[in-house]
Amino acid sequence: MNQIDSTTFWRHPRFPDLCLLKARFTRHRYELHTHPTYVVALITEGCERLHIGSRRVSAPHGTVLIVHPEQCHDGEAGAAGGWSYRTLYPSVEFMTNVARELGEDASPVFARCAIDDPVVAGALGAAHLDSERDHDDAETSLIIAMRHLIERHADRGRRTAPMEFSGSTDRFADYAEAIERDLTAPLDLARLAALAGVTRFQVIRDFKRITGLTPGRYLRNRRLRHATYLIRQGATAAHAAAAAGFSDQSHLSRTFKGIHGITPATFQRAHWNR
Repeated sequence: MNQIDSTTFWRHPRFPDLCLLKARFTRHRYELHTHPTYVVALITEGCERLHIGSRRVSAPHGTVLIVHPEQCHDGEAGAAGGWSYRTLYPSVEFMTNVARELGEDASPVFARCAIDDPVVAGALGAAHLDSERDHDDAETSLIIAMRHLIERHADRGRRTAPMEFSGSTDRFADYAEAIERDLTAPLDLARLAALAGVTRFQVIRDFKRITGLTPGRYLRNRRLRHATYLIRQGATAAHAAAAAGFSDQSHLSRTFKGIHGITPATFQRAHWNR
């Protein structure tokens, strides 16, 4: 495998809200983070090692990885040569619409986060390649791939139940609201603890139970989410960094690359190149 890291990021030619990534990594390591979308990744070479929620996964060539929206995950090389993969980031709305066309009435839920299925892998690979080449069948091949994935691996009739952990869910809603009011404010565990009437240790436990992240990583993830939104709307990286609470543009760029695997400029070009 080529030892040089490389990435290509673009929007689907028929579904502008669906982004795709083709990457080869040997040195890059994803930090723990979440996405508002699903993540559907096909390992095309090598092996990736990662946490998805509480599960530790080793994904060799041919594996299809599924990460649900807001599910905590990371990623790094699982073999000496690193790994290559093709990834799609379909929105909840997109996946729900496909599921409804297949007779389901809710967003699909997948029990397994690592799938060994040559049929699904082949369909996803073809759909990803058709999108990259802007092929006439790009829409068709994507819908077919999602149909195979949902029909063969989604839990039929299963619903995503809200998590209840002895008040953690309600307290976390208060923490999240306080953080969202001012993303530029420094993390203050004592303030969050006072807000919920608990100890700082309980605040940390609540964050880990609900998000899988520490409070600091959760705040950084929310800041990055806001900065990503601003950059997608056309803001400069410097403006997005200041508005989202990063110390400077370089801090944002390092965090962006660590979580998305690409630079803010690459991300913005994909959304503004019509």
